[in-house]
Amino acid sequence: MREGLRHLAGRVWWYPHDEDAETVQGGVAVIADDTGSILVDAGNAPTTARRIQAAIEAAGLPAVRRLVYTHHHWDHVWGACAWPDVEIIGHRAGARLLADEARRPWSHHYLREQVERDPRLGPSFSARGRAMPDWQGFVVLPPHTEFDDTLTLADGVEIRHVGGRHAEDSTVVAVPDSGVLLLGDSYYPPPYHLREPGDGPDIALVRWLLDEGRYGHYEWFVDSHDHPNRARDVRELLLAAEG
Repeated sequence: MREGLRHLAGRVWWYPHDEDAETVQGGVAVIADDTGSILVDAGNAPTTARRIQAAIEAAGLPAVRRLVYTHHHWDHVWGACAWPDVEIIGHRAGARLLADEARRPWSHHYLREQVERDPRLGPSFSARGRAMPDWQGFVVLPPHTEFDDTLTLADGVEIRHVGGRHAEDSTVVAVPDSGVLLLGDSYYPPPYHLREPGDGPDIALVRWLLDEGRYGHYEWFVDSHDHPNRARDVRELLLAAEG
């Protein structure tokens, strides 16, 4: 995995995803602010979160004070317990789901037991096991601050619920002064164990975000498990996909 933060645009920095798809580690954004940086997603495990913390310190960025979940899936939230004294922000639907997740008896034994019951969980639960060398101190953390539709933070960062089939709480995070829209996994198909034949990316959602007046002029459209893409390149890919 490539270590370190990449400066993307304005006050947005990017910690890259792991290109080994079986690792299931998405990219994480840091929005620098003098009063304390905003982290977008927490990493897939406390060990990953600690690498991100070291990268933030090495880059000389302000300490993280707020963490925004793009959605409740494990690879975006399991690192949160390594971020002490940070306000966690997330959609209300995700808060409910994470409260349920927090009650599960997470362990390697529990992961194996669940895969035996439903083999389609294998890829996800195997990745979880690899991400967690031990479970000491691990807890799933629901958000402290919940929202329903949109939430604008004091520093101008805009958080917007878009939903979709990948996760009902999918949220995008916009940084207007930097021209960056962070998509999370919002346009992805459903998770593997819920996927049906014919399920694919939500092209209509990407088209709407590109054409919607609020984001149409943004330069960067960044999803979690790919390299950051410029809006013009996303438009070209959509044209090719739409034939």
